Amino acid sequence: MAGRPYWSGQFKISLVSFGIQLYPATASQGGIAFHQIDRETGERIRHLNVINGDQPVENSEIVKGYEYSKGKYLIIEPDEIANVRIETKNVIDVQQFVDVDELPPTLFEKPYFVVPDPKESPDAFAVVRKAMEETGKAAIGELAFGGREHLVAIAVPKNAEERGMMAYLLRYGEELRDSKEYFSQIPAASEKSIDKKQLAMATQLIEAYSRPFDLDAYKDDYEAALRELIEAKRKNAPLPLEEKTAKPAKVINLMDALRESVSKTKKPVASERRGSAKAEPKKGPVLVGTGKRKHRAA
Repeated sequence: MAGRPYWSGQFKISLVSFGIQLYPATASQGGIAFHQIDRETGERIRHLNVINGDQPVENSEIVKGYEYSKGKYLIIEPDEIANVRIETKNVIDVQQFVDVDELPPTLFEKPYFVVPDPKESPDAFAVVRKAMEETGKAAIGELAFGGREHLVAIAVPKNAEERGMMAYLLRYGEELRDSKEYFSQIPAASEKSIDKKQLAMATQLIEAYSRPFDLDAYKDDYEAALRELIEAKRKNAPLPLEEKTAKPAKVINLMDALRESVSKTKKPVASERRGSAKAEPKKGPVLVGTGKRKHRAA
């Protein structure tokens, strides 16, 4: 098992308690990192921690502060935050079980792998996991890390061969915006006046495009395109440009558009939908070298 657990503690249901460890289920991509550069010299622009406009402050002297009044701050030391007493720093006390399907997708924030603490017997973990699998229930509780408390759901993976569990950080209700504020603007008459033939054709179109979800078919093409651009500029080669595609014609007759779409029985692949971004290249600029910045007149 790679790395240290992100969180370790007890999973507690009434009087039943056993140790678990959480590991991030996602790996953040390296991504393309850009810095702020002075166009003239090619040198990187750096930001300083200062007070009163020009007095530098060492990192060791920077602490957190709470503004309790305009311009007045209460200083909070790092060890004071670390020693805040809250049970959920070490224990997930299950408050209830719910059907997995009862949790709306808008609540889910980040997944974690849940494994039994290797220093303890895995028996209790295995028994509770099996009971949750057979009942189709998810455990709801709270845990604290990263400077705040999180709502969490723990459930058994759908793949029966996976012997662990999954923890999902959930959003609290107050973090969600009221959907009525947006959906209430949609006129109700639009659903009441749906043409049955158009509905049947739209259903047929959806079925034609339906197939098992293949996660591997979807890649971050934007990052790949950025890397291609960077490599071209580095070699002073022609820059890859986005293909200029014609705008889709405005649909005048919905039924005709549905019928023609259904007639195209070939199911598109993710990469085909995005298409390749190739066009007539243009000569790339020379790389900017570093050097002294000339004084610019005000």
